[in-house]
Amino acid sequence: MSTEEPPWWTRAVVYQVYPRSFQDSDGDGIGDLGGILQRVDHLADLGVDVVWLSPVYPSPQADNGYDISDYEDIDPLFGTLAQFDELLAALHGRGIRLVMDLVVNHTSDEHPWFVESRSSTDSPKRAWYWWRPPREGMAAGQPGAEPTNWHSFFSGPTWTLDQDSGEYYLHLFARKQPDLNWENPEVRQAVYAMMRRWLDRGVDGFRMDVINMISKDVGPDGALHDGPPLPGVPYGDGSASYLCGPRIHEFLQEMHREVFAGRPDRLLTVGEMPGVTVEQARLFTDPARAEVDMVFQFEHVGLDFDGDKWHPRPLRMRDLKASFGRWQAGLADVGWNSLYWDNHDQPRAVSRFGDDSPRFRRDSATCLATLLHLHRGTPYVYQGEEIGMANFPFTALEQFRDVESLNHHVQAVAHGADPAEVLAAMRRASRDNARTPVQWDASPAAGFTTGTPWIAVNPDHREWNAAAQREDPTSVLAHHRRLIALRHEEPVVALGDFTMLLPDHDDVYAFTRSLDGDTLLVVCNVGPAPQPLADLLPEAVGAGVVLGNLPEDDPAVLRPWEARVLRPAR
Repeated sequence: MSTEEPPWWTRAVVYQVYPRSFQDSDGDGIGDLGGILQRVDHLADLGVDVVWLSPVYPSPQADNGYDISDYEDIDPLFGTLAQFDELLAALHGRGIRLVMDLVVNHTSDEHPWFVESRSSTDSPKRAWYWWRPPREGMAAGQPGAEPTNWHSFFSGPTWTLDQDSGEYYLHLFARKQPDLNWENPEVRQAVYAMMRRWLDRGVDGFRMDVINMISKDVGPDGALHDGPPLPGVPYGDGSASYLCGPRIHEFLQEMHREVFAGRPDRLLTVGEMPGVTVEQARLFTDPARAEVDMVFQFEHVGLDFDGDKWHPRPLRMRDLKASFGRWQAGLADVGWNSLYWDNHDQPRAVSRFGDDSPRFRRDSATCLATLLHLHRGTPYVYQGEEIGMANFPFTALEQFRDVESLNHHVQAVAHGADPAEVLAAMRRASRDNARTPVQWDASPAAGFTTGTPWIAVNPDHREWNAAAQREDPTSVLAHHRRLIALRHEEPVVALGDFTMLLPDHDDVYAFTRSLDGDTLLVVCNVGPAPQPLADLLPEAVGAGVVLGNLPEDDPAVLRPWEARVLRPAR
């Protein structure tokens, strides 16, 4: 990548819309395309360049739309294709691109492809999915007869028995999400054709859901293999057989040739890749290899738990620095980083990495935002993050909606866990924290709907909402506007080299960004105690303030959760 003509997305900011929880336009309590249309001005005012739209395709909604039954249409729950076209035009009219969610590791079990595949062992589409007989010497349905011992991401085995055929089908996620068999070229060509049709409609690219799972490691005989046992459950870890499998680069290069080659450079491709390493990401995002523009990695959002997210541990800031620094260095000369705290699968950043107490919520939200946006890479803002939305104060199982969380509760309690402890872990880590409705104003349903929301609105919306922040220059919203504008205005923010400072300090996160003789020094106090900046980084004391999240005060002291973007004297 040359600094003379860098790709447009190096200076872009992406905003994720989770439609179900963004804005409801018809009073049924579920967000929809009409609602997004009503809030396009909010996105334009924020200054974002791209909207990533979580799935709006027809779906039984077993996993809130990530179980797709028709790739070519819009679910009536969310609206119509005509409304989609209207939204696309409205965004394009404001200079905002639209990226669709591409979910092609799996479909819904109600997709016509799977219905046909399931209809007979002789079906022409049988080999479009992963069907296997019971384990040798065992009867179908017998405990342990599943073809492999793999544990699914949503608890339980990854195999479900089809009673009619006596065979099992593979699903790495919920049983209603059978995995497509990408070894079959007919599957790949059907997916590519679908992608081309969306691009022809005007869509500007794709965020590709768990795309590094599409290649499974199969032996010469087509066999899949057991993984090492997992503690506490009668299953094994099969990830070595499906994370960045042996043909993943081949498949992504083929996709690029078939779908993206020869199209305008306005398109964006983002691969969500759990378990991906820095070394693998360099390959995936190397422009010369023509695979994807950037990847979502999960290393930094795995630092505050042991084994899985239901077993938390305190986050050490030096571990976060080491992780971020490793990715910044690893993709410095080849490839590109995605930068995020929040998305639809993660708890709210201000509650997780910051301090959502009344004293520090605003300051920690703006500090975290500054830290993230000043790294080298493309920042992603998840809906509500720009107003400092926090985790929901869950008190009862009945308040949860997420299939992953509810399945975890069933499995954990069945294996002897204390229900109160399970609920406490869910309160902290459930994906539902990210899925409560966007808090637009202080009205009873936060301006999200005139009906009853599909999931409860956070009671703190009376104070924390977009309307209260819109005209407040000190608000979290105003700070996000300034951060996004800074990336647009300052080439050093988009393209500058990254150098970590004070890597072992527990509370001060500091680094420089440098390009063509211009340097920015970023200093963030990610803790509740003042820090002696004059002692730690004397060069910061006399530097000019480009952007700060607190009013200027003593330049020698960094206040709790204070962030400063400085330009040292040359």
